[in-house]
Amino acid sequence: MSYQPIENYGIIGDLNTVALIGLNGSVDFMCFPNFDSPSIFAALLDEKKGGCFKLNPLFKEQKTKQLYLPDTNVLLTRFLSTEGVSEITDFMPVEELYNGKELIRRVTTIRGDVKYRMKCMPRFNYGRSLHTITSVSDTEIIFTSSGEERTTIRLVSSVPLQVIGDDVVAEFSLGATETADFLLEHVDKEHHSERDFKAFITEALFETVNYWKNWIAQSTYSGRWLDMVNRSALVLKLLTSHNYGSVIASATFSLPESIGGERNFDYRFTWIRDASFSMYALIRLGYTKEAGAFMHWVEKLCQDIKGQNRLGIMYSIDGHRQLEEMALDHFEGYRGSAPVRVGNDAYGQLQLDIYGELLDAVYLYNKYGEPISYDFWKDLEKQIDWLSDNWNQPDEGIWEVRGGRKNFLYSRLLCWVAFDRAIKIAEARSFPLNPRWQTERDTIFNNIFADFWDEKKQAFMQYPGAETVDASTLLMPLVRFISPKDPRWLSTLERIEKELVSDSLVYRYRPDLAAPDGFVSHEGTFSMCSFWYVECLSRSGQLEKARFYFEKMLGYANHLGLYAEQLGFQGEHLGNFPQAFTHLGLISAAYNLNGQLNDSRNKNVNNYSSTIYVNKNK
Repeated sequence: MSYQPIENYGIIGDLNTVALIGLNGSVDFMCFPNFDSPSIFAALLDEKKGGCFKLNPLFKEQKTKQLYLPDTNVLLTRFLSTEGVSEITDFMPVEELYNGKELIRRVTTIRGDVKYRMKCMPRFNYGRSLHTITSVSDTEIIFTSSGEERTTIRLVSSVPLQVIGDDVVAEFSLGATETADFLLEHVDKEHHSERDFKAFITEALFETVNYWKNWIAQSTYSGRWLDMVNRSALVLKLLTSHNYGSVIASATFSLPESIGGERNFDYRFTWIRDASFSMYALIRLGYTKEAGAFMHWVEKLCQDIKGQNRLGIMYSIDGHRQLEEMALDHFEGYRGSAPVRVGNDAYGQLQLDIYGELLDAVYLYNKYGEPISYDFWKDLEKQIDWLSDNWNQPDEGIWEVRGGRKNFLYSRLLCWVAFDRAIKIAEARSFPLNPRWQTERDTIFNNIFADFWDEKKQAFMQYPGAETVDASTLLMPLVRFISPKDPRWLSTLERIEKELVSDSLVYRYRPDLAAPDGFVSHEGTFSMCSFWYVECLSRSGQLEKARFYFEKMLGYANHLGLYAEQLGFQGEHLGNFPQAFTHLGLISAAYNLNGQLNDSRNKNVNNYSSTIYVNKNK
């Protein structure tokens, strides 16, 4: 099998779902019509059974290049050869413009007279359902799956189509400046048969470009590394549901954390933790509308917030909690990494840190967005009261270990955040304040210094009695639990550097010394932890080191500025792709480091000016 590297892909989307498109011009992953729908293209997980949508020139030899049209999520794949030059423009008209659920591919010959081949090979219901093909005309084909979901898609083309078995093929030639268009759409949408197909594609392209340009223009960020910050913001927006306001953790399922390993999970859901951090990043950039949509999702659709149950760690995009995990045994997995999982059993885990992330998100939104409602506050009160009785117990922690619960430092830290932010919200809004919350907050504060501090190692450890530190500890100064220049923190940072940092790259923990995660694997470094590390350096005043490592981390992005969850030994991307957590970590690190550098520059300028003034008056 000749699987492309994970980093060889770009993504497009319509705020309902996303598609991954390789440097070879093949759509190798798309769940349709929604993020968490079954896949119709999943060649990334099984080249033979997954399905794909290929489109490419028939050059003998070629070079390829991929780029986004500036400040958009419109993807351009360019093929360069001695025989000619061609480009594929891939995009999905967003929900707000065309009700979404369309994938559009326009191929253009730039130079030469070029032959092309298109092959559309959908495999419905994760490759488990057969389908029928109906030829409406020589340029319109209907695919209908035979499974219970009965998904129906329509392929419309500006060139003749041919049915071969279960697939649709087109072979055609284009001279310089000539184009051919392909539209794949969900058949719950009706189009007018008399429409000018080429004019429609052109109009949709320009409106989609303008939509993304207008959206990114709303960003308030104008500092260093603007292109990378904007690209990360565009990725976060692509992972946001227009209909619900929820933010999924990643676009894909079961891309491996180590090749041939078993840590292959489905990330197409909304983690309270990830989405809350995403909202923080979006608020930083001025996107309060998106922050408000997420708050609406929490308040209106996430039923557990009503106090019926303890808060779940993750939900489907529409707010449901039951995400039973199953293995797709017929898929071989990316480069043989099995099992391929859909659904995620981690939804049933106890992860106490989510209360802190949620309350911190609410605190920020209440402060920088809009005041939260009374009814929402009463629902949150129930959750904080539950936490008052339950924070002092072991859990599975942020890394979702499946090897048993422990009293993880990160969970304890974020429980402190939950009480602290709840108190701050109540005080800011003059809400009635349960005096027990302050008692619990202070108890946790003292508990962390008493039980998690190792005097011998001079560091806060992963859990009481642990032999190692944990990269999630990097959040201690970022959530304002401890000063970034406190001696205890600086010595902890040194211990993290010694145990977990490899140049600019950070491992999340050491399974050989820490809590066993229930899997035998050799995972890579976690990119979001690397960005946390950079932010800790900048907050502690180590600006030159922070900037050096930050810019080195930017060099690990793929050719489009995208990141998967992890980086392997050779710098290859591992895990689901692209991952929201990594990109929001980048935004936060850039925002803080840029501000620190500006403050340092201004301080130096002021000192220089004062020196000149003093010298002139001698």
